[in-house]
Amino acid sequence: MSKKIGIGAIALVAIIIAGYWGFDQLGGNTPIEISVIENHPPTLVGIHFRGTPQDPVLERAFKSVEAQKGLHPGSSLHTIYYSEPAGKLDTMEVFIGIDQKLPIEDFEVMDFKETSFLLASIKSNKWVMPNPTTVQKKLKEYALQHDIQLTGVFIDKIVSKSEVQVIAPIQSIN
Repeated sequence: MSKKIGIGAIALVAIIIAGYWGFDQLGGNTPIEISVIENHPPTLVGIHFRGTPQDPVLERAFKSVEAQKGLHPGSSLHTIYYSEPAGKLDTMEVFIGIDQKLPIEDFEVMDFKETSFLLASIKSNKWVMPNPTTVQKKLKEYALQHDIQLTGVFIDKIVSKSEVQVIAPIQSIN
């Protein structure tokens, strides 16, 4: 009996070590890098959506913005979640856009007056990437530690499948 418990314990430890090694290899332990950028947040053009995650209009909005991204090389997909749904039937509000200074027909232009922002860079596999709440918490902690007042807007920029940036505009001092 004790031999089976010993083998089970060794197997469990091996699984835990392998799991941790895999998590680390995918970038799960990569820290979130935060820096202050002395520049205006990027001008965005896109579509504002309010509804449920199941709404086909949301999918069409993402496809429309992705199509414009393809027509404007060098642009990146950006999202601003004003309210995230807790479930499939909850109402959400999101802006989906690309960084493009020129207006695009039927797209809203979102320009920011702030002259600086915090930039959080996350580089890891999508399976181990920290969730938006964790990243926002880190940005708020950084701002608090450095006596920075954020506007409360968090702009997610999809750089690649393994890199996301979060832009947090800093309130301008009048």
